[in-house]
Amino acid sequence: QQISEMDHTDSDCLLIAVLSHGEMGLLYAKDTHYKPDNLFYHFTADRCPTLAGKPKIFFIQACQGDKLDGGITLSNRTETDGLSSASYRIPTHADFLVAYSTVPGYYSWRNTTRGSWFMQALCEELRYSGADRDILTLLTFVAQRVALDFESNTPDMPTMHQQKQVPCINSM
Repeated sequence: QQISEMDHTDSDCLLIAVLSHGEMGLLYAKDTHYKPDNLFYHFTADRCPTLAGKPKIFFIQACQGDKLDGGITLSNRTETDGLSSASYRIPTHADFLVAYSTVPGYYSWRNTTRGSWFMQALCEELRYSGADRDILTLLTFVAQRVALDFESNTPDMPTMHQQKQVPCINSM
């Protein structure tokens, strides 16, 4: 809330990263839990006018449940392209981009020495392509990297072995 009350006139965007534990609809802090919407609420255009019309980006690394994704094998892939349009009058919840490490209801994986799959992929994409790609394209590559390059390796725990993950990207 304190950040939303600051003057962001000279800022180009807002970026907040949350790395924590979570479950469906909740994020955990040191001494409490909260809904992810509570993060976004304070930065809507009517509550934080100096960020109106500016990107508000949230990276959330946390489980969103305990479901597992064993993955499937694909033989064909398709690509789609879309166009966007600009508007002079924007809704209060416009210009938000939220990238969750996993889809709602699912487990978010991490390597005990290298960290979470999502943050590893995000850091790699930012390092190598951050200056060349727009954020949505970059996050699409992050999602692809997490989905294809990572798989759990816990043969001593068969239900957790060879599991997959894909980030969830919401743009408003």
